[in-house]
Amino acid sequence: MSEASEFVFDPQRYPTSPGVYLMRGAKGEVLYVGKARSLRARLRTYFSSRGDGRAHIRFLMPRVTALEIVVTDTEKEALILENTLIKKHRPRYNLTLRDDKTYISLRLDPREEFPGLQIVRKVMRDGASYFGPFASAQAVRQTLKEVYRIFPLRHYPWKSCQRRLRPCLFFQIGQCSAPCHGKISRADYGELVQGVMALLSGREADVVALLRQEMTQAAEAFRYEEAARVRDQIRAIEQTVERQKVVDPGGGDSDIVGLHREGGELEVAILFVRQGKLVGQRTYPLEWRLDDAALLVNFLQQFYARDVLIPKEILIPFQCEDLDVLEEWLTERAGRKVRLLVPQRGERLRLVQLAERNAAEAFRQRGSRRESKLAILEEIQQVLKLSRLPRRMECFDISHVQGRAAVGSMAVVVEGEAVPAAYRSYHLRTVEGNDDYASLYEVLTRRLQRGLREDDLPDFILIDGGRGQLAVLCRVLDELHLADRVEAAGMAKSRVQRRVRSERVERSEERFFLPQRSNPVVMRQGSPALFLLERLRDEAHRFAVTRHRKRREKESLLSSLDAIPGIGPSRRRLLLRHFGSLKALREADLETLCALPGLPEHVARRLYQELKATPSLS
Repeated sequence: MSEASEFVFDPQRYPTSPGVYLMRGAKGEVLYVGKARSLRARLRTYFSSRGDGRAHIRFLMPRVTALEIVVTDTEKEALILENTLIKKHRPRYNLTLRDDKTYISLRLDPREEFPGLQIVRKVMRDGASYFGPFASAQAVRQTLKEVYRIFPLRHYPWKSCQRRLRPCLFFQIGQCSAPCHGKISRADYGELVQGVMALLSGREADVVALLRQEMTQAAEAFRYEEAARVRDQIRAIEQTVERQKVVDPGGGDSDIVGLHREGGELEVAILFVRQGKLVGQRTYPLEWRLDDAALLVNFLQQFYARDVLIPKEILIPFQCEDLDVLEEWLTERAGRKVRLLVPQRGERLRLVQLAERNAAEAFRQRGSRRESKLAILEEIQQVLKLSRLPRRMECFDISHVQGRAAVGSMAVVVEGEAVPAAYRSYHLRTVEGNDDYASLYEVLTRRLQRGLREDDLPDFILIDGGRGQLAVLCRVLDELHLADRVEAAGMAKSRVQRRVRSERVERSEERFFLPQRSNPVVMRQGSPALFLLERLRDEAHRFAVTRHRKRREKESLLSSLDAIPGIGPSRRRLLLRHFGSLKALREADLETLCALPGLPEHVARRLYQELKATPSLS
């Protein structure tokens, strides 16, 4: 890569006020975004003779051709703006969390008539109660299993429950109280809700005390079956609590951050403590070689900028600059006081040390996984005769029904791991009808042209198909002069065949077609390399089918709207703007539609009938 011309820095051109700075490259792309209390003083460190002191800066500075600043009134405004610009531009030299998923939480809105638990990924300030976080879907399922066994709330959306002709199976096995069919009063159901909220909040002792009182009253009134049921609830709670590890006798909510560095690599671990109990953890491998203090501030800023629960305390291993600004920003996001603490002794220090040990262990395990993934990539390189290691692999697929609502998809694997955030879908612009080759040509051309503009090309492209699909890929690579930079192969699905004079049906092996090679290549059955490529192919197919179904449903519903008398382009835009999505519009009840300003009642009734008559294609 050719280096950009050296940028001449004049400190007198920059103010001493707080703000944000953007470093741009030769093509105008944003390479780095940072914030500063004093823009002049901070920028001077980059261009001083001693340099900034961070390892990655020596790679960044030769590429900087322009510097842009945005002045803010306060440091907190600079912090917020920096985070916004990083999300917008995704600069190459800024810290990025490769695992950008939010955590799973449980939502319960006590204002509903018969509240139910919802699994959500976004924590909203909507008046509902949120519990978590849970590090995995398995943890959520286990928690819900315990909750429903003790407190039988409804399992399904309320409108879905009301449409049922009889109570669901969960009512039959005692894990739902069937409020939809009047099997429980609103007051009794409210007691169940209070029990669930207390249990998920960690107040098990309060719940047990309440249930013991209820059991005693039932026994004294000779309601022995009810007393036995409450007794079983108490035992279930005690067994659940016994399995949970208490790490903070103070019983508070906190996140504990630990770091582990070896050379240029660093691992960050976060432990989630709720009501004094360790409920989960998450680790992040970071490749950006910041000094530890600056990296920690950047990490906390990006982590809590997402829709996650922010506890009252966040324990960190050492002091950093800008902690007061970060604490103010976190307090504003959480809607209550949040403290950033650096423990020096006692139980809190022990928790930070525990987080650091978890980070070290995650680093060790990741090293073992990295070595095994490298061996898999080397096997793929060897078997498919690739000239370079396929660190970034992409696979493309097309999905449609007789040419209708055609969608192209791209799945991505980096260093042997799927990267869903990098998946892309393509709505075809130039192809009409059922022409897979033309569709594939358009999708590949659009992807690789953008890759050339952004200097973001894959090492290897796998096409779901045989010689024909591979020929399309090779044509695109030749036209864009990329044949020597991007390797290619086609993966033909295994075929089911019947042997002559035999009733036995066998499945042939997966075949890989390579450019300028007549015979396909077959990988060893059961090998990790074959499994990785099959997974990449299946992900591209799954993603294409999912996007195609969504597009087909959208087109079906829009055409249904257009066919309703009284609904034209203006009212269609009104409906979509008000409800926000087609799914929300389909779920709207008649009363809501009739109350919508600008929509006459007779049109609303026709619309409601049409929405209920049109089946969902999802």
